Amino acid sequence: MEELLRQINNYTEEINVFTANDAESLEQFRIRFLGVKGLVKAIAGEMKQVPPEEKKSFGQTLNAFKSLAEEKYNNEKQRIDAISGESADMPDISLPGIPLPSGSRHPVTLMRNRIVDIFQRLSFTVAEGPEIEDDWHNFTALNLDENHPARDMQDTFYLSTDPAILLRTHTSNVQIREMERQKPPIRIICPGRVYRNETISARSHCFFHQVEGLYIDENVSFADLKQTLYFFVKEMFGNDVSIRFRPSYFPFTEPSAEMDISCLLCKGDGCAVCKRTGWLEILGCGMVHPNVLQNCGIDPEKYTGFAFGMGVERPALLKYGITDIRLFSENDVRFLEQFSGV
Repeated sequence: MEELLRQINNYTEEINVFTANDAESLEQFRIRFLGVKGLVKAIAGEMKQVPPEEKKSFGQTLNAFKSLAEEKYNNEKQRIDAISGESADMPDISLPGIPLPSGSRHPVTLMRNRIVDIFQRLSFTVAEGPEIEDDWHNFTALNLDENHPARDMQDTFYLSTDPAILLRTHTSNVQIREMERQKPPIRIICPGRVYRNETISARSHCFFHQVEGLYIDENVSFADLKQTLYFFVKEMFGNDVSIRFRPSYFPFTEPSAEMDISCLLCKGDGCAVCKRTGWLEILGCGMVHPNVLQNCGIDPEKYTGFAFGMGVERPALLKYGITDIRLFSENDVRFLEQFSGV
């Protein structure tokens, strides 16, 4: 009996210090102590050597030894299972990384940044303003009379709760705000999104982007306007592009003109995009009307200036050879990923 107790004490110390490294070592522990031929059963089989009067005491010691082995096995099994579960959820850091698709700037953003960069080299600064505007800054201050067609609901989105508030139809509202805010000289470009109540088609949309420019100072002439726009077109489209100015009418400029460039798609020969004319209109421009200067508190006898405005989508269509303006707002990844290297 003394030998059996000595064995139980030794095995108890072994159980107390045991820690399973993995499921296999834990299984070896179970077989060694709790298996059919394990130590617990082997010691129990030696109870015939124990004197009858000590069997009860030895049986209690043996049961305590068995319980200790079972408790150790269960605790280690829970720990190993928890570690295995965590490992299953964790990525194998030795594997190659998961490739992530590289993003790109939207083609409209690319064109906007390109336009801004060109005019910034001419010392124009960027000015921005609200897209939800009041009637004064969007229409009245720009010399548009109350019956002008642009004020019709068929052309402009108004807020139903307040007819005097609308979604701006151009970024000219920023020009007005800047002229009210600061005194000449003023040299700004105004990029932003505008809204018009138009039927959506391959050539038009109910919202689009504009960049407008304004230069106010003493002795500013139409020649300054032409040279500024000549520089822009050559920088944007190259030296091989032809340019022409056509007389036009805008309430906020006088004289006014529209500027065309030779069609980049057909090289001026005529195609469906340029309506067989060989020319594409890209912007409107003119000398700022004296009434606009007066509305903003600027003396038209002392200061003159020019303004111009262009859509961003139209140059982008030409630059990238795109034939449908709706592609810019459909968020089709197949279309957008083509500009990842631009």
